[in-house]
Amino acid sequence: MIIIAGLGNPGSKHENNRHNVGFMAADAIARRHSFSPWAKKFQALVAEGMLGGEKVLLMKPQTFMNLSGQAAGEAMRFYKLGPNSLTVLYDELDLAPGKVRVKTGGGSGGHNGIRSLDAHCGNAYRRVRIGIGHPGVKELVMPWVLGDFSKADGEWLEPLLGAVADAAPMLAKGDDNGFMNKVSLAVQGKAGEKTGAGEPKPAPKGQSHIRQARPRQPQVKIPETGPMAAMLKKLLGKD
Repeated sequence: MIIIAGLGNPGSKHENNRHNVGFMAADAIARRHSFSPWAKKFQALVAEGMLGGEKVLLMKPQTFMNLSGQAAGEAMRFYKLGPNSLTVLYDELDLAPGKVRVKTGGGSGGHNGIRSLDAHCGNAYRRVRIGIGHPGVKELVMPWVLGDFSKADGEWLEPLLGAVADAAPMLAKGDDNGFMNKVSLAVQGKAGEKTGAGEPKPAPKGQSHIRQARPRQPQVKIPETGPMAAMLKKLLGKD
């Protein structure tokens, strides 16, 4: 058995927060692979199912983010599992929106949920870091992570969650590179490439912004016969 834990905060007011993208990913996996209904156990909501021939316990700790390790540690002790049997899905400020990276071990990077998991489970578990971007200054980090994803974020978030669910069997089998490649292809061109309101849109190939912005002049049809035609031909030097 392996455990896949998505991190987040419980309660309806947090369900669309950037900090809850781990919960969202766990929900997507459960739906796509017909896991059992969510039930309360180990201070968490848990669901059971199969991924890539592996029996999997999905978890959404209900202890709030800062105590996530309590729930995961309790489940690991119950099933007598080591850190190598745990995979954690969570938000990452230092990755651009839509980027996903998988690694085993390492530091917490200032993430309180990961810090708690390190304390209760050791740190040699696999981490699936889901990029939510950084607000730019330290003072805005808290409202950023506890703020909801915007409607525009849905253009990359929905394909990403779908790809995480589709590729979850690769994750269960330890194919980290295959998992990352599949998710990357699903969100390619959908995150971080849109122009904002009032910004110039890219000009067509071979055409400058100035050329693109010029109003098109209406084409005037020159008469072929009559006095006007004769005068224009004389002015333009045409026979």
